[in-house]
Amino acid sequence: MTSLAELHARARERLAPEHYDYFAGGAADEVALAENERAFSRLALLPRVLRGGTRRSAVELPGTTATMPVFVSPTAFHRLAHPEGEPATARATAAAGTVLIASMAATVAIGDITAAARATDPAAAVWFQLYLQSRPAVTETLVRRAEDAGCGALVVTVDSPVFGRRERDRRNGFTDLPAGLSAENMRDLPGAPPGAVQDIEMVPLSWADLDRLRGMTTLPVLLKGVLHPDDAHLAVEHGVDGIVVSNHGGRQFDAAPAPIEVLPRIAEVVGGRIPLLLDGGVRRGSDVALALALGATAAGVGRPVLWGLAADGERGVRQVLELLREEFDETLALCGASGPADLTRDLVTTRGVEPGKW
Repeated sequence: MTSLAELHARARERLAPEHYDYFAGGAADEVALAENERAFSRLALLPRVLRGGTRRSAVELPGTTATMPVFVSPTAFHRLAHPEGEPATARATAAAGTVLIASMAATVAIGDITAAARATDPAAAVWFQLYLQSRPAVTETLVRRAEDAGCGALVVTVDSPVFGRRERDRRNGFTDLPAGLSAENMRDLPGAPPGAVQDIEMVPLSWADLDRLRGMTTLPVLLKGVLHPDDAHLAVEHGVDGIVVSNHGGRQFDAAPAPIEVLPRIAEVVGGRIPLLLDGGVRRGSDVALALALGATAAGVGRPVLWGLAADGERGVRQVLELLREEFDETLALCGASGPADLTRDLVTTRGVEPGKW
């Protein structure tokens, strides 16, 4: 496989149609889903020349150093894509030397995911995606499980007060996981019968809920799903440790803009005080470079990891990450950049703009 598109095609051949649609689909008419990729295609990089060589592209993220500015975004139900599921993803991500954000809706418990990562690299960084729940005791239990598993941060998804309207899933009647699979992090929670798996609640949140979470843990807390600059400003005021600029892969709100379009304004508001991450539509190493040039510290991939997993298990995920690393390093060299810090906003232009009006 020489591109993520080829891995996507192989994954589609191997997945059951309803499972492919679950992974690939977006909200409503899937405008946001398509725009996530199209928005990158409207941008271009202005290369510099005669600036010397490049070095490998490690970046600092909360609590860890990643060997490249690419991380794995949280996606649910990896055992739908491959029998080994999340542990295969964790091993591949650890081998690549970057961060895995494990989904709260994983089909393997967080302790087993981190154990798989640490078996590959004892210093592997695994973060836990968290949806705050209506009962504080449930939220606190999930936080303790993440802490006990050795997770390095909590990534609180804040763009889901309700479930997005996933019309592909409705057409397919895909409402439950197959027998033998469940959201394992939701098993044996307070108030539930022994062995029971509770549903994940989507509930409206407030900044007070975030403050209560900060009182439960000393782990770094990042907010995922921020698109408005005013919310980015409030996030900094409330002491978060990072922001993931994201529209949930186009799966929640079809009227939302592409994250890369709003990233520059959020970067201006944040002013470098905390790391900015981005996901949504990243399919090439050049997309990663564009995100960094517009203010991100790193860019995440979700669906491409699932395509790699479905196509070839752990080896497929590793191939996704190494393809992105290779492409990003090539982009650095072609831009005349010696490292990620040299990717600056003046290198970004819009395709079709008349020369001299950049």
